[in-house]
This record gives sequence, structure tokens and C-alpha cells, in this order.
Amino acid sequence: MNRNITVAEKLFVTGLGLILLFMLFHDWLPLGNLNDIHGIQEVNTLKELIVNTIINVVSILVVTVIALLFIGKRYPIWAKVWLIIHLGSIFYGALSAWWIPYLFGAVNERIERYSMMFGETHTFLPVMNGIVLNTIHVLFHLILLITWILSIYISFKFRNMYREAVK
Repeated sequence: MNRNITVAEKLFVTGLGLILLFMLFHDWLPLGNLNDIHGIQEVNTLKELIVNTIINVVSILVVTVIALLFIGKRYPIWAKVWLIIHLGSIFYGALSAWWIPYLFGAVNERIERYSMMFGETHTFLPVMNGIVLNTIHVLFHLILLITWILSIYISFKFRNMYREAVK
């Protein structure tokens, strides 16, 4: 079967690549005032950082492999469901770790932890409930949201595309 790769799929895979880069490097490589490696290392042990990085990278690699296997082809239902639910779960994790505490409040332990890890990083949002979302995480969450929406779009678009091709 020939591959007919759409713009949406190209954007989707690009988003997955950016998410993968973020998960690989944001806790390890100094990125100027976008991250604070020393603050992150103060709060997390080396083992915790390694385990978190491995879990995050493997998680997004699974999604990326599935996307690359079927890009430009008909996605089987299990792949569509996996892409939507998996990325939705990652996005939910971002909401519950950042946006919900930011908008509705957090326990003091989380406020202190975030302050130590991200207090010296660049931000453009105001402090709310003792938390401020730093710029790199806002960009990451935006890319994650767009990528998740693209997974939904691709799943439904291809369903309709192949239905029309069969008629």
C-alpha cells in the first residue's frame, strides 16, 4: 500500500518529535533561563531523574513508533484508540501537575517543590496560588495539546477518507 502522508500527519509527527526532545533533555541540559538544572537536581535524586526520563521517553516513543508505522496509511482502530487515549493521558497529567494547581491551588509541598525547581526560570504568566508556569512548560503543554488534537483529527479524518475511497 502506498503512503499518502497528509499535512496533519507531518505536523503530528513533528509534534511528537518536539515532545520527545523535551522529555529527553529538559531536566538534563541547561537551556538558559528556560530551565534550572541545579534546582531540579536539588529536589530530585539522580535515580528519580533517570527513572522519570526513561518512563517519559518510552511513553512517547511508543506513540511515535505507532504513528510512524501507519503514517500515510489506514490506521487500525487499536492504533487510533491508543494514540488518542495515550496522548490524552499525558495531557491530563500535565493538567493535573501544572494547570489545576496553578488555577485552583496546590498543597504547600508542591508550591515549595516547584519554586525550588522552576523559581529561577523564565515565565510570562503571573503567579497564581503560589505557582507560576514557566515558559518551557507552557510551550510543551501547547505542543502536547495540539498534537493530541491532531491525533483525534487524523483518526476521524482517515476513517472518512477511507470510507469515501471504498464508495
